[in-house]
Amino acid sequence: MITNILNRERINSSPYDQGLLWTVLILLGIGLVMVYSASIAIAEADKAVGHNSHYYLVRQAIFIVISLSAALVVFNIPISWWQKMAPYLFLFGLALLVLVLIPGIGRVVGGSRRWLSLFVINLQPSELMKLFSAMYVADYTVRKAALMNSFTRGFLPMLVVMLLVGGLLLREPDFGAFAVIAAISISILWLGGINGRIFAGLLVLLVVGFIFLIWSSPYRLERVIGFMDPWADPYGKGYQLSHALIAFGRGEWFGVGLGASVEKLLYLPEAHTDFLLAVIAEELGFIGVLAVVGLFVWIVLRSFAIAKEAIANERYFAALLSQGLGVWIGVQGIINMGVNMGVLPTKGLTLPLLSFGGSGILANCIGMAILMRIDFENRRLQKGIPA
Repeated sequence: MITNILNRERINSSPYDQGLLWTVLILLGIGLVMVYSASIAIAEADKAVGHNSHYYLVRQAIFIVISLSAALVVFNIPISWWQKMAPYLFLFGLALLVLVLIPGIGRVVGGSRRWLSLFVINLQPSELMKLFSAMYVADYTVRKAALMNSFTRGFLPMLVVMLLVGGLLLREPDFGAFAVIAAISISILWLGGINGRIFAGLLVLLVVGFIFLIWSSPYRLERVIGFMDPWADPYGKGYQLSHALIAFGRGEWFGVGLGASVEKLLYLPEAHTDFLLAVIAEELGFIGVLAVVGLFVWIVLRSFAIAKEAIANERYFAALLSQGLGVWIGVQGIINMGVNMGVLPTKGLTLPLLSFGGSGILANCIGMAILMRIDFENRRLQKGIPA
């Protein structure tokens, strides 16, 4: 009788994860409101956008509409197609990373060459590469499952590929994207059954590598020094962090009220992108930040729950990809939040699904659509319908 009830619940259940969908839509909605609030002063002061206070609101709304439309298309594509196309999409991503480094093609903003100009909008290849890397590493791990205990035949080829990606990203430079892609790749390899000793050695190598990259780069070293004591140079190295911390302090429990932030009035740089959480903290307080954190935690938990269901159905690529997408959203969210709170050195990473930016929103929405497709196929299999 219990079995019959469970089967009836599965058959009558929703064909997709409504909770996950609403979580993503709520984050996009919060992001749209807070981007508008955080960008009004910036837009009014910027001659390049015609002193139009609605400039970033309109563009973010357009980005969200385009991204959700793309996500709807992606949701209708079977996961088997993504597995088949994973190597080709990864090569496409590599080509974009090479193109962005070519003078005259790649666009330089703030000293970094990270964007390709598409006339109407700018495309940031590193955002798409996070998604393509998750697909490629998941596919590679499934294909090479029998060789995961071998350093030369299982791990070394992937290490070479990831070093190539890292080299291209560091040439932009985009250290933050490299850190996220490294976290995604390592997590998938670990969850896919890589040899424990190889994994431990990789972690040591990464720590040493990151320390070397920071020590060998003057601007990265300055960021770390500014992070250690932002108040030692509040008008120089510690400027961004000190104002972010002031915003958090002003917000207290319930915030100063939506639209009432002082720090967004040209005090806090990148208030609508990298430091959007600081504005949320100031205007909505600890409760607002806690709500945002809770929504991200839900996405990560659901990604691993969906992966567990995929494993039960022996869909290992889908499971690893689901976990990789969860790691992507979780790690990037943690880094951005850590930077805003002064727990991590300042890094140019946006808050997924919230911060202003077309490429980031597009990649995030496509990633969430793929996650929902994995869950959709899991539910069909539970009902006895082919995925």
